Amino acid sequence: MTSVPRRLVWAVEQLDVRPDDRVLEIGCGPGVALDLVAGRLTTGTVTAIDRSAHAVDAARRRNRAHITDGRAEVRQVALAELPPGGDRFDKIFAVNVNVFWTCAAEREVALLRGLLAPGGTLSLFYEPPEHGRARELEGILLPKLTWPGATTVISTGRTEGSTLLGVQVTVV
Repeated sequence: MTSVPRRLVWAVEQLDVRPDDRVLEIGCGPGVALDLVAGRLTTGTVTAIDRSAHAVDAARRRNRAHITDGRAEVRQVALAELPPGGDRFDKIFAVNVNVFWTCAAEREVALLRGLLAPGGTLSLFYEPPEHGRARELEGILLPKLTWPGATTVISTGRTEGSTLLGVQVTVV
């Protein structure tokens, strides 16, 4: 098994997952962060989505034990196709998901706002390929993730060659 990328370890640390949290991961890829989150849960659950069938298969294989234990679910669905008004989540997160900084993402952010439980947190994490891009991404993301009745926090971290950026908005 390959080592866990530092950006994923950092992102999951920033989430501060509690044992009973209900968590949604957007763009789970092969399920590495899903594994880290599910390992912190006891009565909580994590639902991971990805639009790629290949990624979903890999995530299911990697997290078979968590799925069997009822702590994890992996679904093949694009973010825009999630039904509004479905399950409510204490924490929603994505790592390096481009839609939030390459598009207006108004529909996606509105959908996620509707899926947050009271007191819930939406967290977007990025490891930009160039050191200076973190501040640029912050400038793009912050206006999208600032709304009345919510608190937005910016966090940064470092890997050997990159700056890590986290934008977390919590409904108060």
